[in-house]
Amino acid sequence: MLSVLRNSAYRRLFTAQVIALVGTGLATVALSLLAYDLAGEEASAVLGTAFTIKMIAYVTIAPVIGAVADRIPRRVLMTAMDLIRAGAAAALPFVSEIWQIHVLIFLLQAASAAFTPTFQATVPEILPAEGDYTRALSMSRLAYDLESLFSPVLATALLTLAPYDWLFAGTTLGFLASAALIVATALPGPAPIERTGGVRAKALFGIRLLWATPRLRALLALDLAVAAAGAVVLVDTVSLVRGHLDRPAGAVPLALGAYGAGSMVTALLLPRLLRRSTDRAVMLRAAFVLPPALAAGAALTATEPRVWSWPVLLAVWAMIGAACSAVLTPGGRVIRRSTAGADLPAAFAARFSLSHGCWLLTYPMAGLAAGVGLPLTVLVLAAVCLCATTAAAALWPARDPDRLDHVHPAPPPRPARTPGRPRPARPPPRELHRPLSTEVVGDLGAKMTEGAPTGYEDPRE
Repeated sequence: MLSVLRNSAYRRLFTAQVIALVGTGLATVALSLLAYDLAGEEASAVLGTAFTIKMIAYVTIAPVIGAVADRIPRRVLMTAMDLIRAGAAAALPFVSEIWQIHVLIFLLQAASAAFTPTFQATVPEILPAEGDYTRALSMSRLAYDLESLFSPVLATALLTLAPYDWLFAGTTLGFLASAALIVATALPGPAPIERTGGVRAKALFGIRLLWATPRLRALLALDLAVAAAGAVVLVDTVSLVRGHLDRPAGAVPLALGAYGAGSMVTALLLPRLLRRSTDRAVMLRAAFVLPPALAAGAALTATEPRVWSWPVLLAVWAMIGAACSAVLTPGGRVIRRSTAGADLPAAFAARFSLSHGCWLLTYPMAGLAAGVGLPLTVLVLAAVCLCATTAAAALWPARDPDRLDHVHPAPPPRPARTPGRPRPARPPPRELHRPLSTEVVGDLGAKMTEGAPTGYEDPRE
């Protein structure tokens, strides 16, 4: 898998991604502590609003950036977004009001909504070989999972040496380092695109593109299935572990770690698995694992805790992590095979926006556990997951071609000719556009002046 790092451009981009992810993880920990300092026991409300703002920024900003991506060099765009994120992170320690946190979080996440789809659209262009791109997708999945495990540990170590304000400094340095790596990387320029309409029409182009392609519609349905399962893990784990199972606080990161471990193991195995099977087979089979896994989780929450409850929870969470990774990781391959090169930024931006819209829907549903109870909440999300996966299987044709041809819209039909109206003149046939000698031209001109026949007969008559 590491052989893909021999490509210097990808190596710098991947390093920039890892550094930025670690910085984002540090900022998440520091933001929690800052919210507690400013709001006390109301910190959860502040953080909930901040995460909602994050999702709104992702859903709204990404399509707009996809609409103008063809006008801005990618290196300039990605560097500018890193500098904006660095500035927002550097300003967070100096806020004194809650609204200031929300403004800076929107600015930071809006920049991330522009950076991430551009990064995703650039990788397949610098790694044209299918095997290399598959390895890059797996490494990107590993980077996200390792960040979720490594960043809290690093933050804990740093907090023993300095106050939490310094975590924001680490975030700022991470984004600046990412910008420096991108500046030093030669990236392909944006492909010329011929589209009509204003920014709104261009922003909706990627969404229309995904909706017009059956397997891309199926990909969106699979994103909803993953969001339903992932929301249970990310939102309800603490209530299940601390409340229902009555485990100590240290058991919460262990449960989340089981989810991450399942995802990482699958990411390591996917390049070999995808050489033997199609994207459709791998993704749908993994997605159909999610509803019964969630049903097992619901059964676990509905029964009295036993000695076996804790290891069963770890196994179920690892299974969900593995299935989610198998669904999410090949998604870039599906978009790449379904989209023309010039449309990749718009397609990735649309998928980024719509997939986070799924999370914006399922997060509040998972939060209903406080009111209606864990068993019913998990069962409802299992039903959502099952419906989305079934829809994906129906939408994705079983005999799907490997690549889709880029089809341009057909020209409009010619208007009917009004009776009695003279037929408009048509240009002469192509074969008549031949250079004539000077003698022939002079002879034709003389005959036309004298009214003599020229010897030319119009083939249209």
